[in-house]
Amino acid sequence: MTGLLVTGAFAVSGVALLYAAHWLLVPWRSVVRTVPYQSGWVPETHALSRYHVRWYLATLLFLAFDVEMLFMYPWAVVVADLGASAVTEMFVFLGALMVAVAWAWREGALRWV
Repeated sequence: MTGLLVTGAFAVSGVALLYAAHWLLVPWRSVVRTVPYQSGWVPETHALSRYHVRWYLATLLFLAFDVEMLFMYPWAVVVADLGASAVTEMFVFLGALMVAVAWAWREGALRWV
C-alpha cells in the first residue's frame, strides 16, 4: 500500500512539475500563441477547413486493407493448427473486405484526377 502511495505522489508531482515548467517557459503574449501553425510556417488555409470527399473514400480503402493486415498476421501464426476451418474463415473475411474495396472503386476512390 505504501508503494502505491509513493508512486501516486511521484506521478502527481511529476504532472505538477510539467505544468509549472509549461507555465514558466511559454511566451504568453506572443503572436505565436494566437496563430495555429505547423513547423513554424504560417498556415495557408484555415485550421477548420474542409477536406474533399474523395479523401474520405481513400481513407475507407486504406482502412479496408489495414484491417485485413491486422487480422492476417495472427491468423498466419495459427492457421496450421486450426486447419481448413481457419482457411475458410479467412476467405469469408477477405470476401467481405473485397465488397468494401469494390464499393470504394465504384465510388471513385481509386481515381485521382
